[in-house]
Amino acid sequence: MHFVKTSFQKEWRFYFSQIHIFVDMLKQSLHQKLLQKLSPQQIQLMKLIQLPTQAFEERLKQEIEENPALDTGKEENINKEDSIENDIDYDDTGNEKIDSEDINIDEYLSDDEYPSYKTQANNYSQDDEEKQVPYAAGTTFHQSLKNQLNTYRMDEEERVIAEFLVGSIDDSGYIRREIIDLVDDLAFTQNTFTTEEKVAHVLTDIVQKLDPVGVGALNLQDCLIIQLKNKPSKKSVSLAIKILEESFDHFVKKHYSKLIEKYKISEEELKEVIAEISKLNPKPGNSYAGNTKIVEQIVPDFNIRIVEGNLELTLNSRNAPELHVSKAYNNMLQSYSDSKDKSKSQKDAVLFIKQKLDAAKWFIDAIKQRQQTLLVTMNEIMKYQEEYFLTGDERKLKPMILKDIADRINMDVSTVSRVANSKYVSTPYGTKLIKEFFSESMKNDQGEDVSTREIKTILQNVIAEEEKRKPLTDEKLAKILKDKGYPIARRTVAKYREQLEIPVARLRKEI
Repeated sequence: MHFVKTSFQKEWRFYFSQIHIFVDMLKQSLHQKLLQKLSPQQIQLMKLIQLPTQAFEERLKQEIEENPALDTGKEENINKEDSIENDIDYDDTGNEKIDSEDINIDEYLSDDEYPSYKTQANNYSQDDEEKQVPYAAGTTFHQSLKNQLNTYRMDEEERVIAEFLVGSIDDSGYIRREIIDLVDDLAFTQNTFTTEEKVAHVLTDIVQKLDPVGVGALNLQDCLIIQLKNKPSKKSVSLAIKILEESFDHFVKKHYSKLIEKYKISEEELKEVIAEISKLNPKPGNSYAGNTKIVEQIVPDFNIRIVEGNLELTLNSRNAPELHVSKAYNNMLQSYSDSKDKSKSQKDAVLFIKQKLDAAKWFIDAIKQRQQTLLVTMNEIMKYQEEYFLTGDERKLKPMILKDIADRINMDVSTVSRVANSKYVSTPYGTKLIKEFFSESMKNDQGEDVSTREIKTILQNVIAEEEKRKPLTDEKLAKILKDKGYPIARRTVAKYREQLEIPVARLRKEI
């Protein structure tokens, strides 16, 4: 009996615990959280701020195409008295009504020919000549190679292989693939079943004979040797070919003493070999005379001038376009207001117009905010680096981080980053990327904060003036910088050297 009771108690406790779990699962609780979320308009504004001038113009064109309520250029003055002031009744049933406040276009229209923010920018006349860089049209690099194939006698299989190989050449002039991979691709994509020997024959005897010399090489070593073999035969050229074929790694790593010992040559003979190789083009594709690759044109977003010893900042006028709400939309609303019969279709049209007017108003306001943000941010950067902009001396650049500017203009660091990241400023000393003015600081031996950019400039100058037969190691460079008042570690010197894309001492060595 006692055993049965104990068993019943255990079973009861188990079910009771399950009930508690089930009740807990059914409990509902109310939590209050404070979340900060950006509205779609704020997100769009951030994207507009981030765009450089040319990208902003493309975004502007897109918005004008998508929203017929936006118009550019001068328009006739719009009298605010023309706006709708009376309530508008419409409807098929007589019960629906739309308030004039919903479609009041006073908020969207300007009574001035020029937007107010346009006058703050660097204005230009619409009659001024629009200066754009023309793009030349011509034969492309790959088309030129294919045209050259027509001068060779080939059977059908060889022509298919040759055209495929030409199509595999990159813009630098290389075929960066193994022969066996090319054979497989010919089978799968061209339905041409061939051998490695056949592909190698077409490559060496046809493709690598095309102009510019060196095109179709599989690697740098191959490219240099092809170019040397096309030079007039002489001792230094023959020796250069031999060294590249047999001791390419030693040559690249500048183990000159090993080369002198291995080939039993003098230092002067090695100098002649180096001179021959230095004349070669490591990227033959880039030397194509008819290359029509479009080079991106840099359009400065700001202009800084020195006027009577003071700095003057202006925003590129292309960042402040003339935008208006289309007068045609005003006329459509006026016609609707004057109409006595209000149909359902007319109501839908008015709602569509209101939607486009709202979007147009927001976009124009966003441009105003974008312009103001750009000007405020760049003006503070100009003040912070005033000594540099007045003199052009990079040693005058102060250490400056994004937070320094953000604190001064009471904006978020991310906003300053968007302004600085992809914008350019035209200065008396050239067009500069704004983010280049930002740098971290380090202490010199006087305890003063100096810009890391200043240290990099000094490091670059020291390396430029070093004895190339005995280039300075990072340890020696660190000692020289310390003597100049910049106590930094060898590892820091190595980091700055790599950022400046300067090779190690061994690779800077010359004979």
